[in-house]
Amino acid sequence: MMYRLYREQHLRCNIETAWKFFSSPHNLSEITPENMSFVVLSDIKDESIFEGMEIDYTVSPVLGIPIKWKTIISQVEDGKSFTDFQKKGPYKHWNHFHEFIPDENGILMKDTVDYELPFGVLGRIAHRLFVKEKLRSIFDFRYRVLNDLFNQEHN
Repeated sequence: MMYRLYREQHLRCNIETAWKFFSSPHNLSEITPENMSFVVLSDIKDESIFEGMEIDYTVSPVLGIPIKWKTIISQVEDGKSFTDFQKKGPYKHWNHFHEFIPDENGILMKDTVDYELPFGVLGRIAHRLFVKEKLRSIFDFRYRVLNDLFNQEHN
């Protein structure tokens, strides 16, 4: 069964600042809860994402057990949107579309994640029991960190 997680957040910054932050794979660890032990394994310096880029990670979403995850950047529209698609990892399907829309107050950032768990009925049970809530908590954490980074007045 396919699920969708949708979030949006307003960021008080310009598109160049938002794009620079979100198009760097290394910043993902900054907006992921520490207890997930998220580590970028790929040797990526300061290069921005590009279509076809593959990124390897390890992440420990459940019981501290590390899982390898490989995503491919399947779509990039510079300064507007990009999509990361799971090539190998814990999901049967994972497609995360990131969209950035400038407005008079900054940037409206939208995340749309379409995902499916493996193992049929067992995956659906796992989703109901903990996966859905785990994803919500990750994106809640991300919201708080991004709010602190982009929406707080700095003296």
